[in-house]
This record gives sequence, C-alpha cells and structure tokens, in this order.
Amino acid sequence: MIHTHEGRKYLLNLIDTPGHVDFAWEVSRSMAACQGALLLVDATQGVQAQSISVFHIAKERGLTIIPVLNKIDLPAAQPEIIAAQMQSTFGINPEDCLHISAKSGKGVEKVLDAILARIPPPRADANAPLKALLFDSSYDRYRGVISLVNVQSGVLRKGDKIASCHTRKKYDIIDLGIMHPEEVSTTSLRPGQVGYIACNMKESSEAHIGDTLHRVGSPVESMPGFKPAKAMVYAGVFPVDSNDFPKLEESIKRLTLTDRSVEVTRESSTALGQGCRLGFLGTLHMEVFRQRLEDEYNSSVIITAPTVPYKVVYRDRTVMVSNPTDFPDPEAMIKVKDIQEPIVSTTIIVPQEYLGEMMDLCYTHRAEDLDHRYLDISGDSARIILTCIMPLSEIVTDFFDKLKSRSSGFASFDYEDAGYKASNLSKMTFLLNGRPVDALALIVHRTAEQEVGRAWVKKLHKVIPRQLFEVPIQAAVGRRIIARETLSAYRADVTAGLYGGHYERKLKHLENQKESKKKMKKIGTVELPQEAFYDILKT
Repeated sequence: MIHTHEGRKYLLNLIDTPGHVDFAWEVSRSMAACQGALLLVDATQGVQAQSISVFHIAKERGLTIIPVLNKIDLPAAQPEIIAAQMQSTFGINPEDCLHISAKSGKGVEKVLDAILARIPPPRADANAPLKALLFDSSYDRYRGVISLVNVQSGVLRKGDKIASCHTRKKYDIIDLGIMHPEEVSTTSLRPGQVGYIACNMKESSEAHIGDTLHRVGSPVESMPGFKPAKAMVYAGVFPVDSNDFPKLEESIKRLTLTDRSVEVTRESSTALGQGCRLGFLGTLHMEVFRQRLEDEYNSSVIITAPTVPYKVVYRDRTVMVSNPTDFPDPEAMIKVKDIQEPIVSTTIIVPQEYLGEMMDLCYTHRAEDLDHRYLDISGDSARIILTCIMPLSEIVTDFFDKLKSRSSGFASFDYEDAGYKASNLSKMTFLLNGRPVDALALIVHRTAEQEVGRAWVKKLHKVIPRQLFEVPIQAAVGRRIIARETLSAYRADVTAGLYGGHYERKLKHLENQKESKKKMKKIGTVELPQEAFYDILKT
C-alpha cells in the first residue's frame, strides 16, 4: 500500500501471518522479507500461548516489534491489565502499546505512523549486483510459477536474465510488479521492494523457498535460507475412487508449491489402493490441507489416522517409522534395543479456576515435569501459565478439543519440539475373521492398549456390513487378543416351510444350516468397504 505521511508518500509491504504453532514455518519465511512486526493482542482475551512462540521467532530474526492492543471498543476490554500482562511476559513497556479498534477504525492511523517512525527502512544499494530472496510462490495455469521476491540489492527489470543459486537454472523475466493488493505490473523492482516475478518457470519444484536469485554472469553469495520444516504428524491420503490417483497427486504437487512444509512420499495399501503419505507440522495444518484439497481441486479423499514419527533403535542401526505397518512386530522385538517417541514442550495459558481440570487433563495424557506460575494477578481473572513435557502422539488426536471443552473455551495452547524419549510402545492390529487389515494398524502405549482396542473394535462393529456368516472382529497385540466383538450372521428361516411332524425334522435343517455357515466362515473373506473406512477415519 502507499501511505501519505506529512506530505510524503511511503510504500509499505504488509504480510498477514497466522499465529498458530502449526504455521510457525510460514511465519518465519514471511518475517525473512520484513524489517519489523506488529504483535497483535486481543484486549478482551489477553496474551495467548501462540503469541509467545511468534514473539520469539520475531526476536530471533532481529525484527523491530510494535505491540498493538486491538478490540478496545468492546465492553469486556481491559487494555491496562493486558498491557501489564505483555510487560510481564515479553518485557514490553506499556507506554509503547498502541490502543486500536480495527472494527471502528479508531487509532489505525497511529499504527501506520508508528511503522514509519519505529521500523528502519531497508538498507540497500541500487548499484550493487542484483540479489533477491525468494520467499513464496504460487502456480498460474497460463504463466507457470509466480514467485514473490524481496530485492536486497540491485535493480530487477523486465527482460533481465536471472539465475538461481540453488538449482543453477536460468530464466528470462517476462513480467514483474508489486502486489497492490492484486498484481500491478511495473517496469522494475528496486532495492528493498517486495514484488512478484513471472519467468517461465514451468516446474513447481524449481521455486525453492529461501533461494537467492542473481543476474546471469554476476554471481553473488547466497543468503542463509530457511531451516527446512520438520514434519511432526504423518497421515496417508487416498482418493475415494482409486482411478483418481493421478489427479490427486497433481493436486498435492500444486498445493505443496504454496506450502513447502508438507513432506510427500508415495504409498500403497491393500485396502485403499494407491495414495500418498504426507508429513504435516500439526493436526490443524493437516485439516487445512485436506480442506484446501477438497475446495480448490474438488478431490474426495480419505485421510488415515494421524501418526507421529517413531525412532526404532536396532543394535546396528536406527530407523524412523511413521507408518504403523512398518513398525516391528512383537516377534521381531528381540532385535530391537530401544523404541523412542517424539516429545513436545507444551504451554497452556488458562484462568486459575480451571487449573485443576487442566492438570488432570495433562496427567491423563502422560504429561511429566508439570509446572505453573501466575501470568498476572488481577482479582478474579488471574491467569496461569502451565508448562509440561508430553508425548506428541497424545496431542495429535483429540487433546485440543478436550482442552477447549474442559476450560469452557478459555485456555490457549502451544507446543514446540523437545526431542525424543524412550517409551513402552506396541503395534496393534485388527483382525476380521482372523485376517489382519493393514490400513487399520495403530501404535499404542502399553497402558492404553485395553481402552484403545475396545473403542476401535466397537467402532468397527458398527460400520462393517453383516455377512452370511459370523464375523469375529478382534484387536490384537502380537498373538495376544485385547478385545473382541462378534458380528452376527444373516440367517434364513430354514424351518419356515415345516408344519407339524417330529421336532427332529426341524433340528436336521438347523444342523445343516450350522454346518454350511461353518464352511462359509472358513473360506469367506470380509471386504471392508470404502464407506466403512471413511466412517472410521472421520471420527
């Protein structure tokens, strides 16, 4: 946007980033193209757990931070108390906080003036060799890959020949300009400016986030890129109709262009056919990705239960396992020295009246090193910051939903990676009529075997269609059966046409039926239909 201040026009580039922990990688790459950041805090709710992690990312990048309190027009707003909270949490002077209401527009001009006054302009030399940081990209059906760049030095013009430091490939710039807020073509991009370039880049994999671009013939030293994002949660994605796999794969490729933090590998399952195994930064990230696949590319997909990457330490090597089917069976455990699961350091901010509930919730999810301190002490609404170490596998299922319901929606939650820790884990398989179903394998902690086994067996009992023979549904860990439900058979009334006579006549027909059912059970196979998978994995 172009903002006029004291008779002079200033060009500002504003990037909005999500605050959730699952999008920390997106936040860090956006901040690489910036000189400062606005830390936006709700004057009615106060500092959230994710605000703390975003603040640390900005500090690491060395950005100037402007604290802003929003929604001060609401009756429940407590700007003075929240400003004191920000001082105790971030060490920010309450006098530096700007009080605004984005809805009514009150104080918004002050924010733009503060950006000009407090944030230093980019220092760049127009005569130096061209150096530009590529920090985002998207795909256009007609023009190929469109990249967003931050020009660090030199001037970029239409028709220039540029090269990539990462791939060494060369391109001609056919179009460039600024986002205002839609694309507006310009003749050049000058030092310090952020804009888009279209340069006949055909393959989405060529646009490497964090890459340095330079003019052909005048190479420059590449800038430090971004630390590659580490996937925390894995899930298999399969098309509902197996013929749609090529279309699904292409859709995933296009989506990963705008979201490089997703890891993609091919996978095949006997039950679900061809698919992809994707690695995400968290469960919300996974949910957003699935929603985008459905909305933007009309893909109907089945996503398997989310799993986390485990470390299996053998005597001679260490293997990372993210797919439960690759997890060693109890028979192969003799060769395994140790099994480690990922742990995270969690932060929960909650009003003090819910502290007991939160501690109970954490302990039931195998939390350790639980600690708490007061964030602020202000009468009835004192808030507590709770920290603990938890296994990541406990968080990826329904922890967030339980947290919100048990705190009446007041708790905020954030976590960061804390390495690996040895744990007592086992692989649970599900048998239908004695045959294992590979797509339903799970990795569970020994203490939760009974509970998880019973819950899943009950769930399967509801969704599997009845057969002409009796079907036992079993949850097993190795050769040990943990839980069982029996799906009763369809039965024809074979004695319907017999009136009167000796009771042994009826018995003879019933015995014949019984023998036939036994024979069917021996040779019969139970196909788990796609709809059943969809029902199970949806809940």
